[in-house]
Amino acid sequence: MESGSDLGERPPFVLTLEMDGESFARFNELRQAHYPPERNLVPAHVTLFYRLPGGNGREIKALLAQTSSGQKRFAIQVGEVKELEKGVAVFLHSPQLSALRSDLAAEWWPWLTDQDRLGFRPHVTIANNLGAGEARLTRESVAATFRAPQMRAVGLHLWRYRNGPWESDGLFRFG
Repeated sequence: MESGSDLGERPPFVLTLEMDGESFARFNELRQAHYPPERNLVPAHVTLFYRLPGGNGREIKALLAQTSSGQKRFAIQVGEVKELEKGVAVFLHSPQLSALRSDLAAEWWPWLTDQDRLGFRPHVTIANNLGAGEARLTRESVAATFRAPQMRAVGLHLWRYRNGPWESDGLFRFG
């Protein structure tokens, strides 16, 4: 892998977990119902890395292809609905997901931003940029009605961040 990064020259990548279709549909429906529409520019997702260097696409994709081909699909426990500073998220629990993310972080450590070097708390954001009262009411509403079966991790999805909407740049299904 190359050392360093060129985040300023090419749009950076975002890496998310690809969840099974039924789970995605349920989370995306919640997101569309509660996320302010003018700011809801991307579908429901579980972010693994927020900012990978845009100029290192070849190396990133090679590792993702290698990793995903040897990875079996796995279950993820859907956990509690929590209020964030200005939003609401559904938190997830999975030792396999944490291990997978940790392995990728070890490979990309020289490239990672401070945000991506911090602890990993897997979640799906349902709403963001809300006022405190609105966030509390949204959390209460979602917690009272949302019941999700165990979700399945089916792959990794690489996106280009383009100052708003994301552009798909590769889907790496688990073997």
